[in-house]
Amino acid sequence: MIVRPITLKAANAYVALHHRHSRPVAGCRFCISAVDGDVVVAVAIVGRPVARAMDDGATAEVLRMCATAEAPKGVNSMLYAACWRAWREMGGTRMLTYTLQSESGASLRGLKQQGWRPVAELSGRPLGWVRSDGARQNHAIYAEPKIRWEVKA
Repeated sequence: MIVRPITLKAANAYVALHHRHSRPVAGCRFCISAVDGDVVVAVAIVGRPVARAMDDGATAEVLRMCATAEAPKGVNSMLYAACWRAWREMGGTRMLTYTLQSESGASLRGLKQQGWRPVAELSGRPLGWVRSDGARQNHAIYAEPKIRWEVKA
């Protein structure tokens, strides 16, 4: 299995087809995929942090991590590690991601020696994200509590 670049369009199509609860994203800094033979088995989309307070120019967020049920064990950990290496090479000093509290977080716990650690437990937003112009849609996933994971250089 190898890591390869992938376009946002192709990564979003993969997320739309395979992700359990998240939808495609509007933009990104970069995307990578895990390829087994000639088949994409997982994708990662890295972008600016969704939380504006975290967006300091040196921090990136893994916005989507998506693997098929048939993907080899450890593929998510492999992509998280590759995302962090790439971001550091680009001059980044911190990377974030979020998991639902109901998820095991095994792919990130497996990267403890590389520095990934849980740093915050966040309550869900039962009302979703509220905008004065009403332009943002509410999704059930917003109500679920999450864990923020972080790695720093």
